[in-house]
Amino acid sequence: MSHQRPLSILCVSCYFKGEDFLIGAKETGAKVTLLTVKDLEHHAWPKDSIDEMIFSGQSAKDWNYEHVIKGLAFKFREEPFDIIVALDDFDVEKAAYLREHFRTPGMGQTTVRHFRDKLGMRMKAEDLGLPIPKFTGLFSNEMIHDFLENVEGPWLIKPRSEASASGIQKVHTHQEFWDAVNGLGDERDDFLAEAFRPGDVLHVDSLSLNGKIIFSRAHRYMNTPMEVAHDGGVFRTHTMEHDAKETEEVLALNEQLLSGFGLKHGASHSEYIKDHATGKYIFLETASRVGGANIAEMLEASSNVNLWKEWAKIEYAVATNTTYNLPTLKNDYSGIIVSLAKQEWPELSQYNDAEVVWKMNKQYHAGVIVSSDKLERVTELLEQYASRFYEDFFATLPSTRDRPTT
Repeated sequence: MSHQRPLSILCVSCYFKGEDFLIGAKETGAKVTLLTVKDLEHHAWPKDSIDEMIFSGQSAKDWNYEHVIKGLAFKFREEPFDIIVALDDFDVEKAAYLREHFRTPGMGQTTVRHFRDKLGMRMKAEDLGLPIPKFTGLFSNEMIHDFLENVEGPWLIKPRSEASASGIQKVHTHQEFWDAVNGLGDERDDFLAEAFRPGDVLHVDSLSLNGKIIFSRAHRYMNTPMEVAHDGGVFRTHTMEHDAKETEEVLALNEQLLSGFGLKHGASHSEYIKDHATGKYIFLETASRVGGANIAEMLEASSNVNLWKEWAKIEYAVATNTTYNLPTLKNDYSGIIVSLAKQEWPELSQYNDAEVVWKMNKQYHAGVIVSSDKLERVTELLEQYASRFYEDFFATLPSTRDRPTT
């Protein structure tokens, strides 16, 4: 990088997400370019933090690697990008492809597969000796027959690249399994199957620098993402007890995972099951990005760490070989409740307990974050609010794509 110009960061996002990353990147003094789609041009991006917006097409479906690369190559002639970052899970592979083509630092396509391909991440976790549910690809009938003969049901059939619990089918018999697989047609190689392991679902949200976790917090879903996505329901999660043994165990497992997966820098969101049958922790999935469903805002309320902004600062520090320091940490507790709403703009003024620190402002969504120095108060409020949300706001959709994702 030339010392005559500021660091240049290209942020890729075909979905409206990552506003705080853009703000944090601009606060470092970098030049910030947003590569997005025309459909999102007039969304509430932090325009004061974006030096230039460029577009890959009208919508995310219009993405064409050849066209995007040729367009960026023209810009590179006069102004190379030093960092390329994906702000949404669905753009992680796009950013990796661009990095490899332009030879910019960061994760390439092979490492990114560990964080995007649910079959690839299971195979990597198995190689590392991490506890995982039994699984199989759906490439061959022989592979499936062996799986069904040796692994007790029920089973889950999952898309390899969707976010959170989108597109998952739960089947209970061999006939249901084969009906589901055959129903996938020519897309079946884009899916995997695994044993369903009932249990509490936990998530760890982390920041890494130079291959080491420098910040992490463990949280517990009060409704699993699959329950919310498939059965409808109100999404809730909260901080786990800081000094509890189970928190220490899941944080240790998370360190083993991210080290083995090769995450060098940035944010991550990883999920684990506390198996009801054994009480042990099982790896579920991971992503090299900030968790969705406003988990970042919830985490900031209890820790004073804005994952988006700190991730941007980490990227800047690595690229400029300067020191990065975390902000002063808090060790409070927080929780979030989010639901689709039957009203276009839900009225949240009646949710006015002293612990309420944030309210969602989004069409057809209702959401509240609470924070306290006592975990019991956080869970108490989330339980109370869940009952009220069902009465005041709750709505559901046949599709899982627009429900809160994690």
